[in-house]
Amino acid sequence: MTIDELDKKIIHLIQGDLPVDPKPFAVLAKATGITEEEFLNRVKSLKRRKVIRRFGATLRHQEAGFNANAMVAWNVPEERIEEVGKAMARFREVTHCYLRRPEKDWIYNLFTMIHGESEDQCHGIARKMSEATGIKEYALLFSEKEFKKTSMEYF
Repeated sequence: MTIDELDKKIIHLIQGDLPVDPKPFAVLAKATGITEEEFLNRVKSLKRRKVIRRFGATLRHQEAGFNANAMVAWNVPEERIEEVGKAMARFREVTHCYLRRPEKDWIYNLFTMIHGESEDQCHGIARKMSEATGIKEYALLFSEKEFKKTSMEYF
């Protein structure tokens, strides 16, 4: 599988922050000297060829006005994991939803990252999620300090 110089330039541009613009890919395409359509086709091709695995967004929660965030650890019965995971992932306050194997001293198996204006608001969001799914056993783990929020850089 070959990656040409244009692919490398595109990867370099999309691994960082996207321009704050109604048409961010048009801005990036212009920087590479190609059309927006060609730029997007190249990104799709890179994904299809598995050169890039995923394309995601990072929420800079403080800049967005969220002063509190919490990982909510849930103890979900195995037979309800799929149903509950999908229901929790639909909450607009949830930015991440993960299934993990419980450990010997840690019974929780589903994790959701939520963001709010305060810790009280995060507790309220978790209560709302609990009521919606019927999952009563959970713990909130609040972030105290952010150590890193950067993307990998390949080119």
